Amino acid sequence: MHEEQSIARAARDRADAIIELRRYRLRPHARETLIDLFDREFIETQEVEGMSVIGQFRDLDDPDSFVWLRGFSDMPSRAAALNAFYSGPVWAAHRDRANGTMINSDNVLLLRPASPDVGFAPLNAARAQPGAAGGERGLVVATCCYLAPRTEEAFATFFETSVKPHLVQASAIALAALVTERSPNTFPRLPVREGETVFIWFSAFPSLAAYEAHLAALARSETWMTEVVSEMERRTWRQNEVLRLTPTARSLLP
Repeated sequence: MHEEQSIARAARDRADAIIELRRYRLRPHARETLIDLFDREFIETQEVEGMSVIGQFRDLDDPDSFVWLRGFSDMPSRAAALNAFYSGPVWAAHRDRANGTMINSDNVLLLRPASPDVGFAPLNAARAQPGAAGGERGLVVATCCYLAPRTEEAFATFFETSVKPHLVQASAIALAALVTERSPNTFPRLPVREGETVFIWFSAFPSLAAYEAHLAALARSETWMTEVVSEMERRTWRQNEVLRLTPTARSLLP
């Protein structure tokens, strides 16, 4: 058991090069059932196979959505880790109950850090024990920008130089900036969305009220409203998608 815990901890102590953003469409009123099962059975048992469970969340704007982030060191290890878990005894024992909560689990983006230093930091915080009460947690906001093909590098530069400084000045905590990973899906048993180019930034706030104050501060910035937003709209082909996410009791984010 000690060896397994050490392996799982090692998976959390690295900065992942490959990240999945997974969004599940659930049957009505099934979210708490899945969260209870996930937080109890599917965290350490995935991490012991070499992947990291970065965070798992309720979507504030969709009561039938469960969102989580999973990380890997590279694409070959992703294939090995997923094969080991989904062919193993834990998934076999609980898959029927987990799948029974879901309508669809294919809304998955395969991502990588936009540059080496803007991925999620190693998750070296202590994780709550199974069954722990949620308590007061913060808010994670994921903003997804849909781009024309092969424009993600230019958008990443624009984000770092023009967008991020305004976000931080308005009290956002910058967590990560990710772009589409174009490698072929190394585990086709689990589909991912292909043929898209996205840039997603993740921010943290101590509360929903703090996030609303952040938005108000941005709205008061003439440069943000007249220059940054218009330039962002010019670089994207549809409206940004914003996910307001509250962590489950055992999430390491925020």
